[in-house]
Formats: sequence, structure tokens, C-alpha cells
Amino acid sequence: MSQFLFPPLASKSIPVSGESAEYPIHRIFCVGRNYAAHAAEMGVEVDREAPFYFTKTPSAYIASGATIPYPPGSENFHYEMELALVIGKPAFKIAVSNAASAIYGYACALDMTRRDLQQASRSKQRPWDLGKDVENSAVVSTITKAESFGKVGPQRIHLSVNGETKQDAHLSDLIWSVEEIVSDLSKFYHLQPGDVIMTGTPAGVGPVVSGDKIFGSINGLAPIELAIGPAE
Repeated sequence: MSQFLFPPLASKSIPVSGESAEYPIHRIFCVGRNYAAHAAEMGVEVDREAPFYFTKTPSAYIASGATIPYPPGSENFHYEMELALVIGKPAFKIAVSNAASAIYGYACALDMTRRDLQQASRSKQRPWDLGKDVENSAVVSTITKAESFGKVGPQRIHLSVNGETKQDAHLSDLIWSVEEIVSDLSKFYHLQPGDVIMTGTPAGVGPVVSGDKIFGSINGLAPIELAIGPAE
């Protein structure tokens, strides 16, 4: 058995509706600019040739209902409400027509973003890591199994801050469907159980401050909640 210089961090996992066991997180992939109206509000055009991705480390995961500190190094911390899907079986170079079979379930998610750092990196054509791969920035609700959720499309996706609606759209507004995302990503990675894919956010993103309370929902899924605490 291997010995370690210090105790390794415990694996993070997401609750699953109807199961006592939880879903362990292996990787977190995120799709950028997957709603046309959100791309427009960010001042960029949608790349319709193929989806594009960034990642968050699994340690960025935090459960719904948490209170997180306002992150260091930022003065413009944004919410992004998203549909997350989780992989249930290995998938490599899988066809779009078969991609749904690799999806174990779905959840509400928040991609919390240091927008000022992301935009500064984008302006210099640098990676987005400081803006996106932020501690406590991958918030995920309880997973609902795919067969219980049904076909992705007509469901409303909604977010409010302190009770005021900020984002309101439908999953049919996704540019790249969940099947297309899984198929495309599997061209570059051996997807496997434990992989979480956050599918992008609709228009209406904006800043939060300490004391704010976020509530997000997608019809048919467990809702998501997050409170913003003071800066450390």
C-alpha cells in the first residue's frame, strides 16, 4: 500500500435522489457560450462549429444549501445557472444517437465566476482558470436519474437573487444538446462514471455581494440554493 507525506483529500460526491450511496466526482467539464443570448450579453459571438470547454477541479464542488465566502481577488463575482449532466458508463467516440445511454442523471448547477478575472484573461487571450476554477464555485444539487427526468428540452431554467428573477429561459434554448455535448467531448476524453458536465448558462448573469441568497430551479430537478458570506 502506498504511503503519503500527508493525508490525501477525501473524494467529493453528490447526493442522488432515491439512493443512499452518492455519486463520486472524477472530473468537472463546463461548456462555454451554449446559449446565444448569454453570448450576446458577454459581447461575443457563438461558435456554432463545435462546443468549447473549460474545466473546474473536483475540489471546487460544494453542495447546494451552502454558504460560501466571497472569493479573494475579485470585485465582480457572478452567478451562472446551469443544467449539469453526470456520466453513468464509459463513453469514448460515442455517436450522438447513442450518447443519451451514457448519461446517468441531471442536476441543477451554479458555475460561480470571478467575472473581472475572466474578462481580464480573455482580453489578453489567456486561459480562464483564475476566473472559472474558483474554490466553492461548482455548486450542484441532488442528482435526478435520467429516466425520471425525461427528454431535455421543454423544462424551464430559472434563477433568482434575494427573490428577484435574474435568469429565465428553457433548456430548448441550448445551442448544443446534451447528446451532442457528450458525443463531442468523448472525441477528446474517455468519459467515465464520475464525470460531471455543466452545459452552459442562459442570459441574465450578474454580480452578487455578501449577504445575497441565490435560488435556482429546473423543472423536474431538485432546486439549488447558495448564500454568499463575507470575504475572508
